[in-house]
Amino acid sequence: MAQDPQTTVGIIGGTGLYQIEGFEDAQWVEVQSPFGEPSDAFLIGNFEGHQVAFLPRHGRGHRIPPAKVNYRANIDALKRIGVDRILAFSAVGSLQEKLNPGKFVLVDQYMDRTSGRESSFFGPGFAAHVSMADPICSTMNDAVEEAAAGLDIDLVRGGTYLAMNGPQFSTRFESNLYRSWGCDIIGMTNMPEAKLAREAEMAYTTVAMVTDYDCWHDDHEDVSASMILKVLHQNSENARQLVTTAIPIIGNLKAPFPSGVHTALENAIATAPQDRDPVLAAKLDAVAGRVLKNEGWAS
Repeated sequence: MAQDPQTTVGIIGGTGLYQIEGFEDAQWVEVQSPFGEPSDAFLIGNFEGHQVAFLPRHGRGHRIPPAKVNYRANIDALKRIGVDRILAFSAVGSLQEKLNPGKFVLVDQYMDRTSGRESSFFGPGFAAHVSMADPICSTMNDAVEEAAAGLDIDLVRGGTYLAMNGPQFSTRFESNLYRSWGCDIIGMTNMPEAKLAREAEMAYTTVAMVTDYDCWHDDHEDVSASMILKVLHQNSENARQLVTTAIPIIGNLKAPFPSGVHTALENAIATAPQDRDPVLAAKLDAVAGRVLKNEGWAS
């Protein structure tokens, strides 16, 4: 599918976000990626004058477990349809007493404990090293915080998200270890999603919706899928309200953002043009298109 410069706001989510009130002329569109199949088709439509592309991270019906999500295809496909800013939602467990179930957390840091996932678009024949010191776009966090201010949402800005492989939940020892490291919440999906968004020069932020206290909390029952789904259902209305309030604010932001995310590849590519694998370079036409065009590699 050809890139549509009007499609700017990407929403990655799932439960509670399949229907957005006021989402007009929406249709499910298949988008091809050289990195494989995205999780699902994209629901593309208009909201208050802004083009929006919604992707269910696990596919409709929650078919894909966290470790099997094709994060590269998802991010690449979003870039191909013109998205340069992403608002992601993620269900998480809390590792801190103050972050009780029902609270929303605007993440600002990550601890990546995943393994076996394709975590970069680059590789042998075309190496690049983007900065992940500040993995979340501060401009996007400002916008989401502004959107939440007028809503009855218990939102906290700042927190470290520990990303684990899953699909099993933590052991009690692991849960307490992560707490001792200073992590605030735990989930299974934001890595490598945030890393790939940075490589693709896309602004990324995530709203982490706390569903449980993991298994460290002695006064609460151990985490279970049914517990999470119950709290997610309770949170879904808040999530929908936040999305519909945030889209116009995010859509009105003028790129490039002060956070620098839209030029993340500027000094990141290590391989000289004449030494690059042309096959991999061709696959990077969307992800690294801005840099490649500046070098005269792409039309």
